[in-house]
Amino acid sequence: MEQYEPDRLSAAQAAAIRRSLTSGRGALTRRSVLRATGFGALTVGSLAGLTACGIPAAKRSDGTAPASNDHSASEKEINFSNWTQYMDVSDDKKHRPTLEAFTKRTGIKVKYTEDINDNVEFFGKVKPQLAAGQDIGRDLIVLTDWLAGRLIRLGWAQKLDASLLPHAYANLSAAFRSPDWDPGRAYSYPWTGIPTVIAYNSKATGGKTVDSITQLLDDPTLKGRVGFLTEMRDTVGMTLLDMGKDPANFTDADFDAAIGRLQKGVDKKQIRRFTGNDYTGDLDKGDLAACVAWGGDITQLRSDNPDIKYAVPAAGYMLSSDNLLIPANARHQANAERLIDYYYEPPVAAKLAAFINYVCPVDGVRDELAKIDPKLAENTLILPDRAMTAKAHSFRSLSSAEETSYEQKFGKLIGA
Repeated sequence: MEQYEPDRLSAAQAAAIRRSLTSGRGALTRRSVLRATGFGALTVGSLAGLTACGIPAAKRSDGTAPASNDHSASEKEINFSNWTQYMDVSDDKKHRPTLEAFTKRTGIKVKYTEDINDNVEFFGKVKPQLAAGQDIGRDLIVLTDWLAGRLIRLGWAQKLDASLLPHAYANLSAAFRSPDWDPGRAYSYPWTGIPTVIAYNSKATGGKTVDSITQLLDDPTLKGRVGFLTEMRDTVGMTLLDMGKDPANFTDADFDAAIGRLQKGVDKKQIRRFTGNDYTGDLDKGDLAACVAWGGDITQLRSDNPDIKYAVPAAGYMLSSDNLLIPANARHQANAERLIDYYYEPPVAAKLAAFINYVCPVDGVRDELAKIDPKLAENTLILPDRAMTAKAHSFRSLSSAEETSYEQKFGKLIGA
């Protein structure tokens, strides 16, 4: 396995990462980098770079991406771009065990790079080449669902060869099988799922359970010690659920009502602040008594602080995903498809899940994960049971106009 250094971070991103590293956590995760940058990654100005306006979609007449000139047979390699700390690593930090095992088995070398720092920044980096129908130098990338869907709509993702994905096809969990942005998973497979739940510090709440958005917004004992996320889809999605609305099927009026409800929480100073991943330090210390949080962070926090608890609201929770895609005109498509399929083998998927602690999208993993850590195998934030799965909801795809309007309103709410 070969490695090379990622692109240099901006000063703002570096500062955000330093904040995460000093927030009481022992490890920097993929969510730390993405969310610690806060709403700046999703400002209205940035959204202009994500719209399809003025971008020639590189599509064939059948609507799919152009066929790539695949060199997989003659060039046994893969260029794989991922997020920081989103791959298993050995204790001495010198080896990537699952990637090295793949190379040993197949002879395919993986040039693995953690050079995706946020969705918008990465899209801006590769957009000119994709628009021109050029190879971006990467055979496999990991993008959050909303941006993965945008690449597919633009024709900038390669349609997958199902014959090379037998494990992926057979073992993909039902909850991830047919998102509205890629029905039937013709272009993508999830790398991991990201549950958004409620977390609280039981010491800070005096032993009180916090298990609803209503409680976060209205309980006077929590005033000034409540946190919500700077990620619009998670914060608004959880609020819509609490209002009895479906985040997968809501109107402009529903969205505005959710924003209005959150604004009241700001105005009466119930909400302390909107945060990226840096909520973890405040929650750990008790400065935040309760907040909306990401499952992987909570799993890691709970390993060091028994006062950290979480709750899945009766109204449900938000579940998004980060996804493997092959960019249009990738040089080694078949090799990349073999790697995707490899990570859908339960023993391999278990090793990855044990490291990153987010929802594993692979069925049949429980026994394998139990061999690594029995507690992780029983953690429903990693392996949701039937009851947990039934409460999961996704945020519907947005048009370019909706995305700009909604982010503008949300940005005003959180002061971005």
